[in-house]
Amino acid sequence: MVFPELADRLKALPPYLFAEIDRMKAEKIREGVKVIDFGVGDPDLPTPPHIVQSLCESAGREENQKYPSYEGMLSFREAVAEYYMRRKGVKLNPETEVVSLIGSKEGIAHLPLAFVNPGDYVIVPDPGYPVYQGASILAGGKRYPLILEEERGFLPDFDKIPSDVASKAKIMFLNYPNNPTGAVCDGEFVKSAVDFCKDNDIILAHDAAYTDLYFEERPISFLEIDSTFEVVVEFNSLSKTYNMTGWRIAFAVGNPDILSGLLKVKTNVDSGVFQAIQHAGITALTGSDEFIEENNRIYMERRDVLVEGLESLGLKVYKPKATFYVWCKVPDGYDSMGFVKHLLNSAGILATPGVGFGEGGEGFVRFALTRDVEVIREAVERLNTLNL
Repeated sequence: MVFPELADRLKALPPYLFAEIDRMKAEKIREGVKVIDFGVGDPDLPTPPHIVQSLCESAGREENQKYPSYEGMLSFREAVAEYYMRRKGVKLNPETEVVSLIGSKEGIAHLPLAFVNPGDYVIVPDPGYPVYQGASILAGGKRYPLILEEERGFLPDFDKIPSDVASKAKIMFLNYPNNPTGAVCDGEFVKSAVDFCKDNDIILAHDAAYTDLYFEERPISFLEIDSTFEVVVEFNSLSKTYNMTGWRIAFAVGNPDILSGLLKVKTNVDSGVFQAIQHAGITALTGSDEFIEENNRIYMERRDVLVEGLESLGLKVYKPKATFYVWCKVPDGYDSMGFVKHLLNSAGILATPGVGFGEGGEGFVRFALTRDVEVIREAVERLNTLNL
């Protein structure tokens, strides 16, 4: 049988650079190299035991073994609303302004399907999480790269968006605290983003996955500025905040009409979150915030050790105020992929090339702080043997 070619929409997706990185890592491991992997943004810290226990207890209940609702249990959405009021001072209606998600990636990927027609623009940060671009292409939209400018603290300049793009744009994705750069933004920046989207009738989709992973000032929710939820929908997740990446539970909050469109896609292509996991999510969201603070103390220690080590080599490092990523300029004579290969081949250290996040990431690499501090110290010792 001769199978048909891939659909044009899949052919339009950029090459998946991370598959090549996985291949390089596997090859080194086969050679007997003990690879220290700073590439994956997956917490090495465990999910708190009381959350695991909540799942175990809930999974045995027969009522939780049926199809869940698409929008999520009301009790879970109420827990989200409680969390937002406690952590952000934002009041949400759990019945209309909260939707549960099977991970924030799912919601982000489905949003363009709800609002983007072929030929519409989607404004995406560059560098940025690859899903923004991929989801836009799969929906038939045109990607407009919004460059995160190094000299502006990796914030974009909205004045540089052409008027013909703004007039045809349906969605703008932003992400602060930012992956991959670790940058943060203030209320003045958020207001400028909100005003731009209001002026041009654009949905402002804020990816807030790292909002509770910070070392200095509390990151702002965009809903604190767009207090009437006129243009903002915010995606948030339990993955990074509570070390629950594999659990696949998150939520979208904000404008009820935008959430209604997102929910219409969900009801046609996917299902709701397993109710036992939602019960565990309630336990997480309504529990003590001391766990969040302790997590951040651990990541801050790791950040300080790695940043100091990289700077001692003469590298230009952007010390993050939030996220568990360190964004670093590559030395002269390298591009981002070339430097990643050099680190892996010469020191057994794996980082992520910035170009994997878009053309705006060329010239940088990203280190994820998802390794114990002693492992980070070992990596720094290996780096000191290199002549950079």
